[in-house]
Amino acid sequence: MSVKLAVLKSGEHVIADIKELVDSNEKVVSLVFENPYVVNLLTPKVLFESNGEVEKEQKVSFYPWIVLSSDKTIAIDPSWVVCVVEAHEMVKNSYLMRMSGDVEDEDDFDEYDDFDESDELDQQETLIENFEVIVEEKNG
Repeated sequence: MSVKLAVLKSGEHVIADIKELVDSNEKVVSLVFENPYVVNLLTPKVLFESNGEVEKEQKVSFYPWIVLSSDKTIAIDPSWVVCVVEAHEMVKNSYLMRMSGDVEDEDDFDEYDDFDESDELDQQETLIENFEVIVEEKNG
């Protein structure tokens, strides 16, 4: 298995077991994504402590790349792929555990979480509120 992270022209970051399909001349004619999932870095939650230190908590979301498709293996035109890179170890492990069905309790992933749009909006609102507090403290 070759789990990699692909960046597409659309800007999506897709993690999958990626293989090359080549013709008789060894030219890549297609990339094959098996179990492709979009990976997004959610807006980091910034925690302000009383001693003035700032702590960031980052979360990653996973969701099926083509949500309305039941296909688990998808051939991609290689011209649509900007690059293929090694995923961060924690992202790769989280993906592999999800694919194997070993994820029993989502709380086991403190740094990684399922996609939840309302949670992301809450984080953005918290960032704005904290920014407003800092501006108010500096101005007066």
